[in-house]
Amino acid sequence: MNEEYRIQELIQREVYVGDKLVGIITGERFHPSDDYVKSMRLQVVDNIANEYMRKPAEYAPLSKELVHSIRSDGGVKLSKSMRELQRRWRNTIRIDEKLYAPDELRDRAVLDNDGADIGNVIGLVKLKRTYKGLVVKPHFRMKTKYDLPETIIVPVGQLSRTTARLDEIILKCSAKRLTTLPSYLKLNSDEVSFDNE
Repeated sequence: MNEEYRIQELIQREVYVGDKLVGIITGERFHPSDDYVKSMRLQVVDNIANEYMRKPAEYAPLSKELVHSIRSDGGVKLSKSMRELQRRWRNTIRIDEKLYAPDELRDRAVLDNDGADIGNVIGLVKLKRTYKGLVVKPHFRMKTKYDLPETIIVPVGQLSRTTARLDEIILKCSAKRLTTLPSYLKLNSDEVSFDNE
């Protein structure tokens, strides 16, 4: 993204690829380190979501590097085609019917549905070019309580929602239940070989 455009100036602006309205910028992740904030949040218009997403989502990431300029009508012009946007939307994780880019999830706290802080996201893993899990570094207390290794893989199917201000990911289940789920056991077994990112 051109450094002269700050997020505060872009919020609520319409986003265009050519003359096609894609959506409206709604904000970005709140994180003290700029390295973790490479995407803005975009509210996608219905017809674009229906046409360019495998399964329509109302909110999706918009990479800052795609912002090209501000149009004379105040809209944000993107530097790439709809095909590039579509390709990037395929490289996302769906949580609560919203799409998230990998940079929007790294370093977030992972909490179970009882509010217990399990650990922080340090990476993501793919199987057959699809994100299947978050690599989480559990806190010492959790490692001891549940006899966890240095890192665990939390299945994306167990991600319930995110909190914007607190930068958290909330799970659908308790930490105890998580460690017994077939999807968790499979992802954390030695039999699974992940794609290289």
